[in-house]
Amino acid sequence: MSKICQITGKKAVIGNNVSHSKRRTKRKFDINLFTRKFYWVEQDQWISLNVSANGLRIINKMGLDAAIKRAAEKGYL
Repeated sequence: MSKICQITGKKAVIGNNVSHSKRRTKRKFDINLFTRKFYWVEQDQWISLNVSANGLRIINKMGLDAAIKRAAEKGYL
């Protein structure tokens, strides 16, 4: 499974390691991703999502149903 948040659409970005002598080598900045199970009351079922820490905050603020609808509109799901 790729490291992409299913709620926010965040994914890893590419950057540089910079040494003391300013040599640059490529590296990857991964996101803070969790696999969590949520109970979706509207569908009366458990679902498993790959969610970033920011995605968990969005689910806590908006609710699971609203967050899933917003992610589906933006094409993350």
